[in-house]
This record gives sequence, structure tokens and C-alpha cells, in this order.
Amino acid sequence: MTSELINKSSAFNILVVDDEPANIDILLGVLSPHYKVKVAPSGALALKIAQQYVPDLILLDIMMPGLSGFDVIKALKSNPALNNIPVIFVTALGQGEDEEKGFELGAVDYITKPISPPLVLARVKTHITLAHQMKMTELEVKKRTAELQKSQQSAISMLAAAGHYNDTDTGHHIWRMAAYSLKLAMAFGWSVEQALLLAQAAPMHDTGKIGIPDSILKAPRRLDEKEMSIMRTHAVIGHQILSQSDTPLFRLASEISHCHHEKWNGTGYPQGLKETDIPESARIVAIADVFDALTMNRPYKKAWSDEDAFNFIESESGKHFDPSLVACFLSIKAQILDTKAYWNALEKKKEMPSINEFLHTSAPPSNRENA
Repeated sequence: MTSELINKSSAFNILVVDDEPANIDILLGVLSPHYKVKVAPSGALALKIAQQYVPDLILLDIMMPGLSGFDVIKALKSNPALNNIPVIFVTALGQGEDEEKGFELGAVDYITKPISPPLVLARVKTHITLAHQMKMTELEVKKRTAELQKSQQSAISMLAAAGHYNDTDTGHHIWRMAAYSLKLAMAFGWSVEQALLLAQAAPMHDTGKIGIPDSILKAPRRLDEKEMSIMRTHAVIGHQILSQSDTPLFRLASEISHCHHEKWNGTGYPQGLKETDIPESARIVAIADVFDALTMNRPYKKAWSDEDAFNFIESESGKHFDPSLVACFLSIKAQILDTKAYWNALEKKKEMPSINEFLHTSAPPSNRENA
């Protein structure tokens, strides 16, 4: 690493800030053979140059007219785009209090005047190396995080698809339902981060159907009681599969899978949970799932009209569904119908966005960069 940095040192940019031309000339003479050097004779100009070029290191005089070195470093540290630039203060001998204050403000080192060229080169090289190594580490962490996220999203897609592999639902159903869940969660007060996590977990709600026989999943009619008892086991099967992972996403998915068929009045399955004993995540997904199921064609029924589906959801308030969530769902009819139209258009064109695209389009505009 060190030898590579020596060979590539000219690729690094250094900003020298000093109001004394003689000091600038000395530092230019020392550094310019090894680095790309820009100079600023004032603190105000230094901040403009730093914003434009973002140097790899700054050599900063303390005592300057106008903005002092302390003022400059305060401004740098308050700017997220500049606060990681290492700053070395250049100061006269006998200014111990200044050194203490400088370190408190975020300086990484001090160089005292009169300047010693070998010392300047050694200090600069050390901090350039440290900053470069830190930057490379951050890039590697970002790369690994992106790879992990991609693997996790692949797992989501596979588990979601597995739950509907043997039935007649398209992949659009699970993501349309997830989009409804996200809209309802946010309208009900969930944070963007929580709602986006829910939107990724919701498509896995029927993962347990992978353990249900084809004859039941593909039956072009309503199931009899014996068949329904088998079908109901998918909630437990999904919970068992998804609970193998202890990550927040799969814990949430496991919770939803287990409880999305519970009912507010306690007549649901598999545990007969009642009211707020049912996790809120599952109560949200239950409404989204039923609304989507009603408004799509099934082997045994035609799609209901939107208004009939909304009326059914309302009629089940306090019985199947949480009354507060029903009221919230009905208050965002326009959002739900816009979401439905968007996904129906994609289904008609046989287009399926990636999970990243889904999250990006589902998040509020102000949060899409983080989605």
C-alpha cells in the first residue's frame, strides 16, 4: 500500500492555506514535486476551493485576517461533503493553547514554523496514507453492503415467488399488495424506513404455500373444509421457514406470514389472536392482501369492482380488520387506486421492476434517494 501511494502520490490534491506569500512559496516548493497543490491566501477562498475541488488534505495556517484557521476548520467540519478532509494546522512555536483548541476542532496534526521540508513531507505522507486507506475501506464496506443487499433481495424474490409457484397468482399480485401495505403503513404513521421494510417483507407472506399440495392450490373452486384445514397450515409453514433468519427483515416477514390470517374479532387462524395481540404489520398486510385478492380475477371468481372491494373492507371493520386501519385505508382511496392502476399497467405489459425500482417508485419523493 505504501509503495503504491508513493508511485501515485501525484494523484492526490493538497490545499495550502496561508496569507503569507513566503510560507506558500516554501510549501509549494516542498509539496509540488509530489502532489497536486492548490493555494488560498485567505480562509474564505480556501472554503470555496475546498467545495469545488474537495482536496485530499489541507495545510491550514491559524492566524489569518478575516476567517482564521479555526473558523475555516469549523466550517469544514459542519459540511458533510468536506468534514472528512484531514486538516494539518501550520503554526508558530509556543502556541500550545492553539494546538489544544485545534485538535478539539478536528485537526489531525500540527506543523510548526519555521517549516522543516522533510518533516512536512513525512507528516503529509502519513495523513494522506491514512485518509486513503480509510476511503478504500469505506468503499469496500459499501461494495460488500451492496452485495449483501443484492443477495437479500434475491432471497426475497425467490421466497415470494415460491409461495405462488403452484397457484395462479402472478408475481404482480404480491408486489401490488406490498405497495398497498406500504401506503397504508405510512398513512398510519409508520416511518419511511419501517414502511419500506414492511414493503419488502410483505411479499413473503404466503411463502408457506410451497408446502401445500397442487390439488388444493390450483382448485378452480372454493375449497371444502378438509382442504381449507390443509390450506391454513401455510401460515405456520411460512413462519417456520422465514424464522430461520434472525435479520429484522425476515423476523418481520415471519411475523406477517404467521399472523396475516388472524382476525380482529379472534376468529382467524392459526392462533385465534384478537385485536392488538395481532402484530400491526400483519393487520396492515391483511387489509392489503384481501383488497388485492378481491379486485383480481381468480379461478373461482371474477374481479370485484373497486367500490365493492372498499365497501367489503369497511363492512369487515371490527370483525376481520382493525377499525383504525380500515378508516385509514378508506382515507387513502386515491393513493390505493393510483397504485392499483400502476401495477395493473405493468402486469398488462408483462413488465416486472426490480426490488430497488419498486422501493424507489413506492417511497415518497423526498426519500427516494435513500430507498
